[in-house]
Order: sequence, then structure tokens, then C-alpha cells
Amino acid sequence: MSGTLAKIAEIEAEMARTQKNKATAHHLGLLKARLAKLRRELITPKGGGGGGPGEGFDVAKTGDAQRHTQKHSCLFHPAPSVHPLLFAPSLGQLLDLPGIIEGAKDGKGRGRQVIAVARTCNLILIVLDVLKPLGHKKIIENELEGFGIRLNSKPPNIGFKKKDKGGINLTATCPQSELDADTVKSILAEYKIHNADVTLRSDATADDLIDVVEGNRFYIPCIYVLNKIDQISIEELDIIYKVPHCVPISAHHRWNFDDLLERIWDYLRLVRIYTKPKGQLPDYTSPVVLPDSRTTVEDFCMKIHKNLIKEFKYALVWGLSVKHNPQKVGKDHTLEDEDVIQIVKK
Repeated sequence: MSGTLAKIAEIEAEMARTQKNKATAHHLGLLKARLAKLRRELITPKGGGGGGPGEGFDVAKTGDAQRHTQKHSCLFHPAPSVHPLLFAPSLGQLLDLPGIIEGAKDGKGRGRQVIAVARTCNLILIVLDVLKPLGHKKIIENELEGFGIRLNSKPPNIGFKKKDKGGINLTATCPQSELDADTVKSILAEYKIHNADVTLRSDATADDLIDVVEGNRFYIPCIYVLNKIDQISIEELDIIYKVPHCVPISAHHRWNFDDLLERIWDYLRLVRIYTKPKGQLPDYTSPVVLPDSRTTVEDFCMKIHKNLIKEFKYALVWGLSVKHNPQKVGKDHTLEDEDVIQIVKK
């Protein structure tokens, strides 16, 4: 591993010395590709998964929430803990990870094990001191990015398909400010790819292309929680509120927790569906939670049990997704947040 870290440091030093302009774009793209390959070696070392027996801890999904299994708490201090989300325990769990130090992506302070857990999360909260947020924010973002995590970003709009022959076929549907045919070919050659179709549907960068080729990036929403707002002025607080993805709070005085919880809900993009057994009132205490990309009645049934869809006849739905209450719907009906559903079996 020390050899890999030395190569990474050497490439980063060369990139820092190189001026960024059109003349050096080709060279920088090549260096970035080499750096990404070395980073991948740190994430997935040769000869098996990252870490030996007993290292790290797992967060395994079970049902509507997640179960946290700690193998060796001594590896992390303070030991990681799991807290149900305050506003609705059924929605998931909040995993409190140890702080990330500079160099965590390279293994310092068990950083790789900590960041590996962050890759499995649906949302990341980064807690910062409002009096000195920028320095810490940059360090944490750099460590997460080095481990393949992209915060508040969408996957690059790039089509990439390997083929057996025909060389590199580059198609751009819009003007490109950084990538050209030579740069694309040199980056792919670093991965020993000499035959592929590449379609650039947006003004892409070398980093975007590398992310697509690597294929192991995680695009996770993130909220920056700025603590200690009781130590700043109202004018400063007004400015902070305009910063994207930031929520100011005071943990000591418990200020603005409602806003934070509401923002968490928005970023998780979840839909709550309440169940109504026949002849009974709806159960508003334990909603079935679905991602907003999979909210059909069939998705709901599969969430409960895979055999339920086999016995499905129709459903009665109350809520915003129907024109009248109740309405008889089929398995392809799309549910809305806080709908009430009653399943009728065959």
C-alpha cells in the first residue's frame, strides 16, 4: 500500500505543478485517469475485499430500516452508534460515524472503513462549526471524493459502451470546452480500452469521463449542518441560509431542529403509505416507506411480501393519487405521499 500512496502523492504533486489550460488538458486528463486507477486499488486492494477479518462494521438493510452490526467497536473511537430518526423511527436509522481526518481516504485513522460505510447511505449529514466551516468542509469533501463519493451531484450524462472492434467513436451532442477526441482516446487507453462508443450529451470534463469508465462512483445527497449559530449575528445567519444544501442549527439550545428534520425528509425523497385493514381504521403509526422512484401498488406489495402480489386482486386507495375516496385501482397505479391503501386478495 505504501507504494501506491507514494505514486498517488507523486501524481498529485505533478498535477499541482501543471497549469490548467487547453494545451495541458490532454496531459492532466491522463494524470487524472492514472490517479483514479490508483485510488481504486486503495478502495479494493488486490487479493480480496478491503480489510482483514473483523475490520470495520456492516450496515445491512432489513425491512423498512437498517440493522447495524458492529464487529469490533475498538477499531473506532468513539464507537459508532445508531439512532432512530426522531420524527419517524420507521423511516430508517441515523448512523453516527467517527470524525474524518485529513488523509482518511488513504487509510489514516481507519478512514477507509469509515468512508466505506458512508458509501452505503441514502443521505450524508456533515456537521461543521459555523465559525470555521469552509476549511473543514473542503477537507471532508476531498476525502469523500477520493473514495468515489460524489455529493449532491448527478451521474455524468455520458454514454459509454465497449465493443470488440472499430476503435474509439466519439459523438458530442453539444460543444465541449475540455474533452476532445485525443483526450478521450488517451484516457481510455490508460484503461486499455481501444474500442468503444462514447457519447457526450453535456459539456463534460475529464473527471466526468473517468467516473463513467470507473463505474464505481456513488452519487449521494448531502446536507451541511452548521452548528453553534447561537454564536453568530442575525445578519450572518441570513447569509448562511442562502448557501445551498446548508442548515444552521444550535445543538446546545436545540434551535432549528424542525427545519433540519424537514430538510432530511426532502433529501431522502421518500413516500409514506399507510395501511388500512378491512373494517378497521388506518394505521398512521407505522407507514410503509417507498423511494419516490418506485411507488406503484405493485412496489408497495413487493415491499410487504413478494407473495402478496401473486394474491393481489385490486386495491382501495384514499389520498391525493385518486380522484375520489376510496378508489378501486390496479397494481400499476402510482401512489402519492401519505396515501392510505387497502389490499383486496383473490
